[in-house]
Amino acid sequence: MVQIDSEILTRCRCGDKAAFRWVVHTYQQMLFSVALKMLTNEEEAKDAVQDTFIRVWQGIGNYNSERPFTTWLYTIITRLCIDRMKSAKALVPMPEDETVLRQFACDSDSHRRLENSKWIAIVRMLADGLSEKQRLVFTLCQLEGLSSQEVEQITSLDSRQVKSNLYVARQTIRKRLIDLGYE
Repeated sequence: MVQIDSEILTRCRCGDKAAFRWVVHTYQQMLFSVALKMLTNEEEAKDAVQDTFIRVWQGIGNYNSERPFTTWLYTIITRLCIDRMKSAKALVPMPEDETVLRQFACDSDSHRRLENSKWIAIVRMLADGLSEKQRLVFTLCQLEGLSSQEVEQITSLDSRQVKSNLYVARQTIRKRLIDLGYE
C-alpha cells in the first residue's frame, strides 16, 4: 500500500485540493473494499467512503503522523461502517446468495475476480449471525489481510479481543459452510 509522504500531507494541511485529490485517488479503492465487505451494500459503501474523505479533509490537521496514514483511514472507515450497521436494518441472506456462494465454491479458477454484487452475496451469506465486532475483525484480518497489530490500532481492541472475535467469526463461518454442505 502506498504510504503518504510528508509533502502531500503538508500540502493537504494547507488546503491544497490537488494534493487531496491524490489522496482520494490513491486510497479510495482500499476504503471501498472494506466498506463493501462490512456493509454488503454498494451504495452504502460508496456513501461511507465519501463520508470518510470528508472527515479526512476536515481532520487532516489533527492526523498524528507517527501512526501510519492507512491505519488512520481504516479507523475512520470502520467506525463509519459500524455506525451505519447499527442504524441499518439487519441484512438477511437472500436465497440467491446461497446460489452465488455455491457457484463460487465450485469455480476452479481461484484467480477470478468477483464482481461487487457477488462479493456482497458471499459476505452476506457467510457473515450472517456475526456481531459487528466479529465482522469488523474478520473483514480486516481475513478479507483485507491486515495484521493483528494493525487491527488493534484501527479498532482500539486489545490483542485478546481481536483474537477472540476472529476465532468466533471463523468458527461461525466454518459452521455456516458446513451447514451449506462444504467441508
